[in-house]
Amino acid sequence: MSDFNWKEFLLGSENWNFLPEVILRTLIMFIIVLVGLRLLGKRGVKQLSIFELVVIVSLGTAAGDPMLYKDVGILPALIVFIVIVALYSLITYIIGKNKRFENLMEGKPVRLIKNGAFSIEDFSKEAIGEDEFFAELRMQGVSQLGQIEEAIVESSGNISIFYYPEEDVKYGLPIMPDSLNSWQQKIKEDGFYACIFCGNTEKLKPATKYTCPKCQKGRWVKASNKKRIR
Repeated sequence: MSDFNWKEFLLGSENWNFLPEVILRTLIMFIIVLVGLRLLGKRGVKQLSIFELVVIVSLGTAAGDPMLYKDVGILPALIVFIVIVALYSLITYIIGKNKRFENLMEGKPVRLIKNGAFSIEDFSKEAIGEDEFFAELRMQGVSQLGQIEEAIVESSGNISIFYYPEEDVKYGLPIMPDSLNSWQQKIKEDGFYACIFCGNTEKLKPATKYTCPKCQKGRWVKASNKKRIR
């Protein structure tokens, strides 16, 4: 421990007199980042598209090195910021003029639920897990899919939900924790059952096996007709 170099541990290859310069560099880059973000708009993080997130990450990367490294000048970082903001403005302009280019850069909304059941083909296109999706629905007071007329994942990643009026709530797939663990293939009693794969709900009678007409699967749980929690 006697050979331990505290100066190198704390400052690396720099000297103590570099610390005031770090403060000044950080202040300058903070102002530049603040101005850059102000020019990009007011949307929150959850509202950012992938394209906008890349722009934000690029700005952060360009700002980091000039704050910490003496051999990285402020002016090159400033030029990087100007180029990034200019490219953002140009691409945003093209997006406003060309719908196909907009879909390429930002994606487009995808319907995940329609009439209380999964839109299977669309849902499979999205990189979203079932548990994650159910958690998002529960946070908005949903306990079963029959409460939902449509659910759409927006290009920002947010999920828009359109509910049935209370009097029109249907039987649907329950999405509370562990509600899908008690699935069954053999129907033992009359009642409404929901397919755990696609959410399709049917009124079934006792049978050894029943295949879902929508997805051709055969695992069912008792459907719920609970109203939405407000």
